[in-house]
Amino acid sequence: MSNQAETLEFQAEARQLLQLVVHSIYSNKDVFLRELISNASDALDKLRLATLVDKDLVADTDDLHVAIEVDRDARTLTVRDNGIGMTRDEVVRLIGTIAKSGTAELLRQLRESSDARASQDLIGQFGVGFYAAFMVADTVTLLTRRAGETGGTRWQSTGEGTYSIETVDEAPQGTSVTLHLKPADTEDNLHDYTAEWTIREIVKRYSDFIAWPIRMRIERPGADGEPATSEVQTLNSMKALWARPRDEVDAAEYNEFYKHVSHDWADPLEVVHMKGEGTFEYEALLFLPSHAPLDMFSPQGRRGVQLYVKRVFIMDDCEALVPTYLRFVKGVVDAHDLSLNISREILQQDRQIQIVRRRLVRKVLATVRDLKTNHPERYRTFWTEFGAVVKEGLIDDTDNRDTLLEILSVASTNDPAEPTDLAGYVSRMKDGQTDIWYATGDSRATIENSPHLEAFRAKGHEVLLLTDPVDEVWVERVGTYDGRPLRSIAKGEVDLDTDEEKQQAETEREQQRQEFAALVEWLGTTLADSVREVRLSSRLTTSPACVVGDAHDLTPTLEKMYRAMGHEIPSTKRILEINPGHPLVAGLRKAHEQGDSSQALTETAELLYGLAVLAEGGELTDPARFTRTLADRLARTL
Repeated sequence: MSNQAETLEFQAEARQLLQLVVHSIYSNKDVFLRELISNASDALDKLRLATLVDKDLVADTDDLHVAIEVDRDARTLTVRDNGIGMTRDEVVRLIGTIAKSGTAELLRQLRESSDARASQDLIGQFGVGFYAAFMVADTVTLLTRRAGETGGTRWQSTGEGTYSIETVDEAPQGTSVTLHLKPADTEDNLHDYTAEWTIREIVKRYSDFIAWPIRMRIERPGADGEPATSEVQTLNSMKALWARPRDEVDAAEYNEFYKHVSHDWADPLEVVHMKGEGTFEYEALLFLPSHAPLDMFSPQGRRGVQLYVKRVFIMDDCEALVPTYLRFVKGVVDAHDLSLNISREILQQDRQIQIVRRRLVRKVLATVRDLKTNHPERYRTFWTEFGAVVKEGLIDDTDNRDTLLEILSVASTNDPAEPTDLAGYVSRMKDGQTDIWYATGDSRATIENSPHLEAFRAKGHEVLLLTDPVDEVWVERVGTYDGRPLRSIAKGEVDLDTDEEKQQAETEREQQRQEFAALVEWLGTTLADSVREVRLSSRLTTSPACVVGDAHDLTPTLEKMYRAMGHEIPSTKRILEINPGHPLVAGLRKAHEQGDSSQALTETAELLYGLAVLAEGGELTDPARFTRTLADRLARTL
């Protein structure tokens, strides 16, 4: 009756993860049943979709459901579905290995976590639900047959590092997972999972909203010597949560539904429940998570909005419903008037879907704006976790750019701890100030130590501190806010003096231009391979020099980003600004005036330029030469 039986080892990562799941102090072992039911529900969704796509698929879809079977004498619990099922290769790939990004990171965090709740959260974070069965079972047996195929596969393991797998001739369509349960242990929070009311309570708490019936045969002893009776009962309501009025759904139901669709372990930060009526009807239940997923910036990262049509699951990860910069949003959209066999390609062009998408985006952004106004702590959590992604919308989503600028939050020199919005910055602008000043860099510390900031600090001008890679792009694309230009402190010439201060300093500046003209010309020639121009600086107060770009130049960081994306970007020479009040620059001028044309003077000029590059966090083209020259010069002073 069976053949091709063999014993295989779990993939190394899967074996480690399995042991961590089994032996972690999991405070709520009940979730194993939630995970198995969720997997069964997914299998039923996939079968329904497969029969819509492939009209020739031979599959029984008359009574799709999840069944829970209990044998109290043998102490087994079985979760069975008649869904899509699996092939032998799929069993090995999906259960014997973990082809999932982030596994190594999960293992590291689990090993380092000494807190039981933290361990549970981390396990839930990666959705390793099938392995949770080993927390309550000594042995797990899986029997499955792919819809449309004749042969099945039996898989079994004790969770100790190996599993057996064999091909069987007879197996029902779908998948059954049988758990040979461990003895109940109240001290270890291990309940009796053969007890009817234990199962009822878990299904009600975690799986009441599952769209498919979850059935169990209920045995009742007869009264007064009558024989026992039994009947099959449906344990869940199957009422789609998104179709119920918001005032009829409590927070616990929203939280559990969110965990079902997102495979997250934490409650959502905010619920977005909406309904569209008119020529195109739909319902949407979306969630803002409370933390960013590990794959948020991965090209293979998944989006979290599922598409249903008239309660029938159509597709997961529906890219047409939300833009990339809202890829962290989770939830469900149920459209009433779409075709059941609509494809991803058609969705991208479907006018009705585009209307839904625009409404969803506006509603999500309005929700964030409300958080910012009325719930600042929750808004702070949201922006800390997702601000870097939301800012991507400033580049392409011109329709919602004003709203995005309104909810934007950035660090600034105004407060070391509290970020600001653009409206707050504008309200603090000095009299006569026309520009919104910003600086970009890898970190706040790098920017605050940059020589570019010196004059702004001395004059008391607030500067926005932008440290996300996307900041380099959106500030260029947006250009202005409230009619005021967004200007980099590292580009163009900077003059922060008032008209009165300019008049008072004009004589001194003209004298400096004359005194340093020869040095500026010589430096321009000496450093011609590295800089486009040398000029006196009005932005430096304590540093000897800095490098800046013209107003429309690409920044070095942006050049690097474009090259990383495969674009051919020519290198742009920048401008060296020198501080005429710094002793090093004054000494260099004096040596040059005295006719010193030695190699040492040239090396000093090169060191001056190198120091300016390093001061802004840049990279030297020849760091070995710089360090060697600096070491030689220091040695001569001893």
